Amino acid sequence: MTSAVPGPDGFLRCPWAVSAPEFPAYHDTEWGFPVVDERRLFEKVSLEGFQSGLSWRTILVKRPAFRAAFAGFTMETVARYDESDVARLLTDAGIVRHRGKIEAVVNNAGRALDLIDERGSLAAYFWSFEPPLAELGEPQTLTTSPAAVAMSKDLKKRGWRFVGPTTAFAFMQAMGLVNDHVEGCVTRDEVGKARADFTPPV
Repeated sequence: MTSAVPGPDGFLRCPWAVSAPEFPAYHDTEWGFPVVDERRLFEKVSLEGFQSGLSWRTILVKRPAFRAAFAGFTMETVARYDESDVARLLTDAGIVRHRGKIEAVVNNAGRALDLIDERGSLAAYFWSFEPPLAELGEPQTLTTSPAAVAMSKDLKKRGWRFVGPTTAFAFMQAMGLVNDHVEGCVTRDEVGKARADFTPPV
């Protein structure tokens, strides 16, 4: 079982949250809290794709630059990006300059708009994959789950890119579909309360 560890302020947190100076604020105020905002959901699934093969710290530090590069992750705008925009982003030192990942975000913006037309919202779609507690082990012992595999498979069938099962599970952890804060973590109960007061969209 993963145990909470003290941070610089003495509060117990998930071990990863004290491994870099950028992590505590993100851990305490974002990671694991339930999200329904469409832009935030699209941003996160995009950034998780960029993280593939890299560390989350690399992506988090560059998040402001990613937001500038992708118009605040406004799906309607990003879906209209063309090859000149891709070429421009490949010269942007503030982001991860990986053609496949950049093109995936552009592609996925269009697929996200299709999904909103079909399901009403990204939130309704993503939250339909909220995993039952029975398929989850101790916090932070899994890197994927049957629900994450199902989400990944369905997104790929819909034409999304860079949305493998591990990426899908990391997205679930971050957006609150899973409360994966370890026991004893100062934020675990806060996330639990937020989830208890939360009604998943349909």
